[in-house]
Amino acid sequence: MSVPPPTAGKATKPASLLGDLGPRVLSAIAMIAAALAALYQGGFVFVAFWTVASVAVHWEWQRITGGPQPQLRVMGGGLAIALAGGLMAVGQRDASLVVLALTALTVFAFVPGPTRLWNAMGILYAGALLLSVTVLRLSILSGLESILWLFAIVWGTDIMAYFGGRLMGGPKLWPRVSPSKTWSGFLIGVGSGATLGLLALLALGGAVEPVPVVVLGLVTGALSQGGDLLESSIKRHYGIKDSSHLIPGHGGAMDRLDGFIAAAVFAAIFGTLHAGAAAAAHGLFVW
Repeated sequence: MSVPPPTAGKATKPASLLGDLGPRVLSAIAMIAAALAALYQGGFVFVAFWTVASVAVHWEWQRITGGPQPQLRVMGGGLAIALAGGLMAVGQRDASLVVLALTALTVFAFVPGPTRLWNAMGILYAGALLLSVTVLRLSILSGLESILWLFAIVWGTDIMAYFGGRLMGGPKLWPRVSPSKTWSGFLIGVGSGATLGLLALLALGGAVEPVPVVVLGLVTGALSQGGDLLESSIKRHYGIKDSSHLIPGHGGAMDRLDGFIAAAVFAAIFGTLHAGAAAAAHGLFVW
């Protein structure tokens, strides 16, 4: 009987980790490339990209929350989001909002049982992503800059919060919801995200006022972490780890976009209140 070499059993785990790392890295590269390409193209391509993403988020939300009337919940909500995207592409912001609100009310009214509020909220959650990013990108000024700024903040916050927390450790941020998040990671991530957001704007050659933009970036980064915690609490409530398995190595669309949704919604509301919906992106940077 042959005896396996001492290292044979040790090679299994690294191989497994590397096997998982490959799809994860490739998926991340593909998602970033697609998001940046859609951003650069703008117009219909951008709206279509985020409509698909929002429909995926809605499908995952309905999958998580469950409940009766799946056709009304999943198909009806998905069609409403697609229609809202088409209306946004032709500049009908108010009509898009009405479509989403009426569909959510319809689901709440006709889906029986205790899940109906959660089901209706899923349409608004996914719809908020679509409306916020399209309001910003289709803004008459600074549309592309606003989304790049959001990307820099959310990606920078997420990445640096992970590595900062691992490096510094310390007290947990909210252990009952997310056992791995620490206050050190949160602070390092938010500070890094705000800084990267400012650097992205400066790299684009924009004339910005650094202090207000950094302060706004800090708030946006903090809210992106809040969006991550919100999704974690929902998944924990329903006893699941990933929202779906749509993205190899990353889980689902909600898992990747939870922080971005919160940041984008805040940015769209802030910019709209400051400069109006037609110039929402401009309202983020001009004080």
